Amino acid sequence: MKDDSIRKLDKAKLPAWDEIPLGWALLSEGSDDFKTGGWRSQHPVLDPEKCTSCLFCWIYCPDSAIRVKDGKMAGFDESLCKGCGICSTECPQGAIKMAEGAGALKEGE
Repeated sequence: MKDDSIRKLDKAKLPAWDEIPLGWALLSEGSDDFKTGGWRSQHPVLDPEKCTSCLFCWIYCPDSAIRVKDGKMAGFDESLCKGCGICSTECPQGAIKMAEGAGALKEGE
């Protein structure tokens, strides 16, 4: 039984890459414009005794929510942090733990 529900793509009828109209373009260098902090169900908590300011958290954070001052970890930006936990997972020192609840994230907390 032949399945005719799947059409074959006719490449001759497709527009060239430069003929396709421009869709949406990201005009900023990151997610600073998108405040996702209200999405959180968990929040990161920093243990400053364990933190060595290796900044792995800053490198891996997809939302630019890690604050850095003078080359050192300075806390979290609560308006950008959506509580994904990547910073906690990637921290080699175990200095960041995820806690339940949206939490109010203060600098250095």
